[in-house]
Amino acid sequence: MLFQQFYLESLGHASYFIGSEHSGEALLVDARRDVDIYFDEARKQGMRIRYAVDTHQHNDYVSGICELASRSGAETLAGADAKLGYPARRLADGEKITMGEVVVEAIHTPGHTPEHMSLLLTDLSRGDVPVMLLSGGLLLVGDVARPDLYGGAERTVANARDLFHSLHDKIMRLPDYVEVCPTHVAGSLCGGNISSRLTTTIGYERELNAWLQYKDIDEFVAACVRRENLPSVPPYWNHMRKINQDGPRLLGALAEPPALGVDEFDRLRNGGMHILDCRSPEAFAAHIPGAFHAGWGSSFTTWAGTVLPFGTPYMLVLQRAQDLWDVCRSLLRIGYGLPNGWLSGGMHEWRSAGKDIEIIPQWSVKNLNDEIKRQEDLFVLDVRQPREWAAGHIESAVHVSGAEVSDRINEIPRDRPVAVICGSGYRSSAITSILKNKGYEQVHNVLGGMSAWKKSGFSTIR
Repeated sequence: MLFQQFYLESLGHASYFIGSEHSGEALLVDARRDVDIYFDEARKQGMRIRYAVDTHQHNDYVSGICELASRSGAETLAGADAKLGYPARRLADGEKITMGEVVVEAIHTPGHTPEHMSLLLTDLSRGDVPVMLLSGGLLLVGDVARPDLYGGAERTVANARDLFHSLHDKIMRLPDYVEVCPTHVAGSLCGGNISSRLTTTIGYERELNAWLQYKDIDEFVAACVRRENLPSVPPYWNHMRKINQDGPRLLGALAEPPALGVDEFDRLRNGGMHILDCRSPEAFAAHIPGAFHAGWGSSFTTWAGTVLPFGTPYMLVLQRAQDLWDVCRSLLRIGYGLPNGWLSGGMHEWRSAGKDIEIIPQWSVKNLNDEIKRQEDLFVLDVRQPREWAAGHIESAVHVSGAEVSDRINEIPRDRPVAVICGSGYRSSAITSILKNKGYEQVHNVLGGMSAWKKSGFSTIR
């Protein structure tokens, strides 16, 4: 059996290529939308992609399952309870697919989503016992799936109860030596506190995963739905599950986004087209008025999907022109279309043309500490995740996680200076761009964030 994991740091996502060395067939599990990497692997191994499957209909990215089927003729597979707008062979609980020496068993494991299934692999060339579990979003490294991604409180509790039964009645009955390979890995918001390793084993999780120590279902459910255990999710997640259920639009041949001169860029801006500035927080301190900010890097996808209104036309401001297609692919993975263009020559050309520039003051943590003492009306907005806030925060700060800012904007005063702080200054810079677009005038970004605040010896409370 041939096995290859593909890790996408920006989404905390892992996909899997499972190949039979006897039959030359391959199975793709939870593929991302840009699928060239899988065809490269198939070509390298001299294999044919025979099947494509999603363990569940994802909330955090657009699946590549339809793209794979279109380009390879692969048969699409799905859990028996999946509600889909595209043709797929439904796998009943316990049903098996055989590719040469590889046997794939579908296990119905609801909890993260109702249709969720895990895939148990056996390599008959080694023996007739299971070797690996592709656990999708169910059992994670050091964590378990979150049950709250759709529906209200009642649905969340029902999902949490299903999660408990899937774990204890099915997954934890597997032998300790079975390797566990989840789809949601380090960096994903589909768990509360996923560990940094990309794989684990049943035995290791049985021994050390705190969630598996709950033997009483009611205690498990109560802990599972508590606010502090669940990170806030970006607004684009509201669209992902339906896109994946309906069947994602095929990408086909992608057009090259055009380089736009300053005057054309400005004309489109004045016509209402959104701007996404992908430079660093320090660089964004001086930007084109009205631009949203998500700095290019490992966290770009999440924050672009937080600040940029979904499904609307937009243009890019880049730090480097060579980043264009990396940025575009990241946005395609979460359901955005290609940009209408990008600013040729970047901010250097914009400034040289004498165009308007908006400034967001950047404060060090020392500046912030001084201003807290000086300005009684200063509003300190902490936009970190709930778990980070609970671990320690500035006494006078108010917590609204970055993903919730747009929905909770009325909790942030407009008639007071606002200082935005996160862990390092990256997320806070993105949120300042939302506030500026909402008409806030006195906005400051705190560079270094709470990491610098603590290292500087300034006090925090829990």
